[in-house]
Amino acid sequence: MERLDKIIANRGIASRREVKELLRQGRVLVDGVPASAPDVKVSAEKVAITVDGVPVSGERYTYLLLHKPAGVLTATEDKHQPTVMELLPESLRRRGLAPVGRLDKDTEGLLLLTDDGELTHRLLSPKYHVDKRYLAQVDGALGQADVEAFAGGITLADGTECLPAGLELLPEHRCIVTLRQGKFHQVKRMLASRGAPVVTLHRLSMGALTLPETLLPGQWRPLTEAEVNTLRRECGL
Repeated sequence: MERLDKIIANRGIASRREVKELLRQGRVLVDGVPASAPDVKVSAEKVAITVDGVPVSGERYTYLLLHKPAGVLTATEDKHQPTVMELLPESLRRRGLAPVGRLDKDTEGLLLLTDDGELTHRLLSPKYHVDKRYLAQVDGALGQADVEAFAGGITLADGTECLPAGLELLPEHRCIVTLRQGKFHQVKRMLASRGAPVVTLHRLSMGALTLPETLLPGQWRPLTEAEVNTLRRECGL
Protein backbone atom coordinates (compact mmCIF):
# COMPACT_ATOMS: atom_id res chain seq x y z
CA MET A 1 0.00 0.00 0.00
CA GLU A 2 1.31 3.43 -0.98
CA ARG A 3 0.07 6.99 -0.82
CA LEU A 4 -1.93 7.94 -3.89
CA ASP A 5 0.13 11.07 -4.55
CA LYS A 6 3.37 9.07 -4.37
CA ILE A 7 2.13 6.49 -6.90
CA ILE A 8 1.21 9.20 -9.39
CA ALA A 9 4.41 11.18 -8.80
CA ASN A 10 6.55 8.07 -9.28
CA ARG A 11 5.08 7.67 -12.77
CA GLY A 12 6.45 11.12 -13.67
CA ILE A 13 2.97 12.51 -14.30
CA ALA A 14 3.11 15.30 -11.74
CA SER A 15 4.90 16.34 -8.58
CA ARG A 16 3.21 15.48 -5.30
CA ARG A 17 2.26 19.14 -4.90
CA GLU A 18 0.72 19.14 -8.39
CA VAL A 19 -1.18 15.94 -7.62
CA LYS A 20 -3.10 17.87 -4.98
CA GLU A 21 -4.36 20.25 -7.67
CA LEU A 22 -5.29 17.34 -9.95
CA LEU A 23 -7.27 15.85 -7.08
CA ARG A 24 -8.99 19.17 -6.36
CA GLN A 25 -10.06 19.37 -10.02
CA GLY A 26 -11.51 15.86 -9.92
CA ARG A 27 -9.08 14.58 -12.56
CA VAL A 28 -7.84 11.59 -10.52
CA LEU A 29 -10.11 8.57 -10.28
CA VAL A 30 -9.69 5.43 -8.20
CA ASP A 31 -11.87 2.61 -9.47
CA GLY A 32 -13.90 5.18 -11.36
CA VAL A 33 -14.57 7.40 -8.34
CA PRO A 34 -12.98 10.87 -7.96
CA ALA A 35 -10.32 10.80 -5.27
CA SER A 36 -9.82 13.76 -2.94
CA ALA A 37 -7.11 12.86 -0.43
CA PRO A 38 -3.49 12.69 -1.59
CA ASP A 39 -2.45 10.69 1.46
CA VAL A 40 -4.98 7.89 1.03
CA LYS A 41 -3.16 4.56 0.76
CA VAL A 42 -4.01 2.19 -2.07
CA SER A 43 -2.54 -0.84 -3.76
CA ALA A 44 -1.62 0.01 -7.36
CA GLU A 45 -2.02 -3.66 -8.29
CA LYS A 46 -5.54 -3.94 -6.91
CA VAL A 47 -7.22 -0.68 -7.96
CA ALA A 48 -7.56 1.21 -11.24
CA ILE A 49 -6.03 4.68 -10.98
CA THR A 50 -6.51 7.15 -13.83
CA VAL A 51 -5.47 10.74 -14.45
CA ASP A 52 -7.45 12.53 -17.15
CA GLY A 53 -8.90 9.16 -18.12
CA VAL A 54 -5.54 7.49 -18.72
CA PRO A 55 -4.44 4.54 -16.54
CA VAL A 56 -1.42 5.18 -14.33
CA SER A 57 -1.19 1.86 -12.53
CA GLY A 58 -0.57 -1.58 -13.89
CA GLU A 59 0.18 -0.21 -17.36
CA ARG A 60 3.69 -0.22 -18.78
CA TYR A 61 2.91 2.08 -21.69
CA THR A 62 0.40 4.77 -22.61
CA TYR A 63 -1.57 4.69 -25.88
CA LEU A 64 -3.72 7.61 -27.07
CA LEU A 65 -5.89 8.01 -30.14
CA LEU A 66 -6.00 11.63 -31.33
CA HIS A 67 -8.10 13.22 -34.06
CA LYS A 68 -5.46 15.56 -35.42
CA PRO A 69 -6.93 18.81 -36.71
CA ALA A 70 -5.47 20.78 -39.60
CA GLY A 71 -3.13 23.59 -38.62
CA VAL A 72 -1.01 21.81 -35.99
CA LEU A 73 2.33 20.09 -36.43
CA THR A 74 2.90 16.40 -35.82
CA ALA A 75 5.84 16.99 -33.50
CA THR A 76 6.64 16.83 -29.81
CA GLU A 77 7.68 20.49 -29.73
CA ASP A 78 8.19 23.53 -31.94
CA LYS A 79 9.24 27.06 -31.04
CA HIS A 80 7.04 28.78 -33.60
CA GLN A 81 3.94 26.67 -34.33
CA PRO A 82 1.42 24.67 -32.27
CA THR A 83 1.95 20.92 -32.07
CA VAL A 84 -0.28 17.93 -31.39
CA MET A 85 1.21 17.63 -27.91
CA GLU A 86 -0.38 20.94 -26.96
CA LEU A 87 -3.78 19.31 -27.41
CA LEU A 88 -3.05 17.09 -24.38
CA PRO A 89 -3.19 18.03 -20.70
CA GLU A 90 0.13 18.73 -19.01
CA SER A 91 -0.06 15.46 -17.08
CA LEU A 92 0.16 13.51 -20.34
CA ARG A 93 2.84 15.64 -21.99
CA ARG A 94 5.27 14.50 -19.31
CA ARG A 95 5.01 10.84 -20.20
CA GLY A 96 7.44 10.87 -23.09
CA LEU A 97 4.74 10.26 -25.68
CA ALA A 98 5.53 10.63 -29.36
CA PRO A 99 3.43 10.49 -32.53
CA VAL A 100 3.45 7.24 -34.49
CA GLY A 101 4.36 8.54 -37.91
CA ARG A 102 3.68 12.00 -39.25
CA LEU A 103 0.68 13.79 -40.66
CA ASP A 104 1.32 17.02 -42.57
CA LYS A 105 0.25 20.27 -40.97
CA ASP A 106 -2.79 20.56 -43.24
CA THR A 107 -3.75 16.86 -42.92
CA GLU A 108 -6.41 15.72 -40.46
CA GLY A 109 -7.34 12.38 -39.00
CA LEU A 110 -6.15 9.47 -36.90
CA LEU A 111 -2.89 9.89 -35.03
CA LEU A 112 -1.60 7.44 -32.45
CA LEU A 113 0.54 8.76 -29.58
CA THR A 114 2.52 6.35 -27.40
CA ASP A 115 5.74 5.73 -25.50
CA ASP A 116 5.87 2.12 -26.75
CA GLY A 117 8.91 2.31 -29.02
CA GLU A 118 8.76 -1.25 -30.32
CA LEU A 119 5.12 -0.92 -31.36
CA THR A 120 5.89 2.40 -33.05
CA HIS A 121 8.70 0.86 -35.06
CA ARG A 122 6.59 -2.06 -36.22
CA LEU A 123 3.55 0.02 -37.12
CA LEU A 124 5.71 2.16 -39.41
CA SER A 125 7.83 -0.60 -40.95
CA PRO A 126 6.59 -2.00 -44.32
CA LYS A 127 7.93 -5.37 -43.12
CA TYR A 128 4.91 -5.83 -40.84
CA HIS A 129 2.26 -4.94 -43.44
CA VAL A 130 0.16 -2.57 -41.32
CA ASP A 131 -2.13 -0.65 -43.68
CA LYS A 132 -2.78 3.08 -43.33
CA ARG A 133 -5.90 4.37 -45.11
CA TYR A 134 -6.42 7.96 -46.25
CA LEU A 135 -9.43 9.75 -47.71
CA ALA A 136 -8.33 12.34 -50.28
CA GLN A 137 -10.20 15.06 -52.12
CA VAL A 138 -8.32 15.72 -55.37
CA ASP A 139 -8.33 18.30 -58.14
CA GLY A 140 -8.39 16.08 -61.19
CA ALA A 141 -9.85 12.92 -62.68
CA LEU A 142 -8.64 9.44 -61.71
CA GLY A 143 -9.42 6.22 -63.52
CA GLN A 144 -8.66 2.52 -63.75
CA ALA A 145 -5.20 3.18 -65.16
CA ASP A 146 -4.35 5.03 -61.96
CA VAL A 147 -5.67 2.17 -59.83
CA GLU A 148 -3.41 -0.21 -61.73
CA ALA A 149 -0.43 2.13 -61.46
CA PHE A 150 -0.82 2.32 -57.68
CA ALA A 151 -1.15 -1.46 -57.45
CA GLY A 152 2.09 -1.91 -59.36
CA GLY A 153 4.10 0.59 -57.33
CA ILE A 154 4.91 4.11 -58.49
CA THR A 155 8.35 5.63 -59.04
CA LEU A 156 8.21 9.38 -58.49
CA ALA A 157 10.01 11.96 -60.59
CA ASP A 158 12.90 12.23 -58.12
CA GLY A 159 13.45 8.47 -58.22
CA THR A 160 11.62 7.67 -54.99
CA GLU A 161 10.16 4.16 -55.28
CA CYS A 162 6.77 3.65 -53.65
CA LEU A 163 5.59 0.18 -52.74
CA PRO A 164 2.36 -1.13 -54.28
CA ALA A 165 -0.61 0.72 -52.79
CA GLY A 166 -4.37 0.60 -52.92
CA LEU A 167 -6.46 3.20 -54.73
CA GLU A 168 -10.25 3.13 -54.41
CA LEU A 169 -12.14 5.61 -56.57
CA LEU A 170 -15.10 7.46 -55.06
CA PRO A 171 -17.58 9.98 -56.47
CA GLU A 172 -16.97 13.73 -56.46
CA HIS A 173 -13.21 13.58 -57.05
CA ARG A 174 -12.52 11.61 -53.89
CA CYS A 175 -10.51 8.45 -53.35
CA ILE A 176 -9.16 6.20 -50.61
CA VAL A 177 -5.44 5.45 -50.65
CA THR A 178 -4.02 2.51 -48.70
CA LEU A 179 -0.30 2.48 -47.90
CA ARG A 180 2.08 0.22 -46.00
CA GLN A 181 4.93 2.71 -45.88
CA GLY A 182 5.19 6.38 -45.01
CA LYS A 183 7.58 8.37 -47.14
CA PHE A 184 7.64 12.18 -47.08
CA HIS A 185 4.35 13.59 -48.44
CA GLN A 186 3.78 10.18 -50.04
CA VAL A 187 0.02 10.28 -50.64
CA LYS A 188 0.18 13.81 -52.02
CA ARG A 189 3.15 13.05 -54.27
CA MET A 190 1.69 9.81 -55.61
CA LEU A 191 -1.63 11.42 -56.51
CA ALA A 192 0.07 14.49 -57.99
CA SER A 193 2.14 12.19 -60.20
CA ARG A 194 -1.15 10.95 -61.70
CA GLY A 195 -2.40 14.46 -62.41
CA ALA A 196 -4.66 14.67 -59.35
CA PRO A 197 -3.15 16.98 -56.72
CA VAL A 198 -4.60 16.68 -53.23
CA VAL A 199 -6.98 19.36 -51.96
CA THR A 200 -7.68 17.81 -48.55
CA LEU A 201 -6.35 14.68 -46.85
CA HIS A 202 -7.75 12.73 -43.89
CA ARG A 203 -6.29 9.59 -42.31
CA LEU A 204 -9.04 7.09 -41.62
CA SER A 205 -7.25 4.16 -40.03
CA MET A 206 -4.03 2.45 -39.04
CA GLY A 207 -4.35 -1.31 -39.12
CA ALA A 208 -7.53 -2.31 -37.31
CA LEU A 209 -7.61 1.01 -35.45
CA THR A 210 -10.14 3.37 -37.02
CA LEU A 211 -11.04 6.95 -36.19
CA PRO A 212 -14.45 7.10 -34.47
CA GLU A 213 -16.94 9.52 -35.99
CA THR A 214 -17.71 10.76 -32.47
CA LEU A 215 -14.11 11.88 -31.88
CA LEU A 216 -13.96 15.47 -33.14
CA PRO A 217 -10.84 17.28 -34.41
CA GLY A 218 -8.59 18.11 -31.47
CA GLN A 219 -10.15 15.46 -29.23
CA TRP A 220 -8.38 12.33 -27.95
CA ARG A 221 -9.06 9.23 -25.90
CA PRO A 222 -7.04 6.33 -24.47
CA LEU A 223 -6.98 3.14 -26.48
CA THR A 224 -8.91 0.27 -24.95
CA GLU A 225 -7.05 -2.83 -23.86
CA ALA A 226 -8.64 -4.72 -26.76
CA GLU A 227 -7.45 -2.10 -29.27
CA VAL A 228 -3.89 -2.25 -27.93
CA ASN A 229 -3.86 -6.04 -28.05
CA THR A 230 -5.16 -6.05 -31.63
CA LEU A 231 -2.50 -3.58 -32.79
CA ARG A 232 0.22 -5.61 -31.10
CA ARG A 233 -0.99 -8.82 -32.73
CA GLU A 234 -1.00 -7.12 -36.13
CA CYS A 235 2.67 -6.27 -35.59
CA GLY A 236 3.63 -9.73 -34.35
CA LEU A 237 4.05 -8.70 -30.70
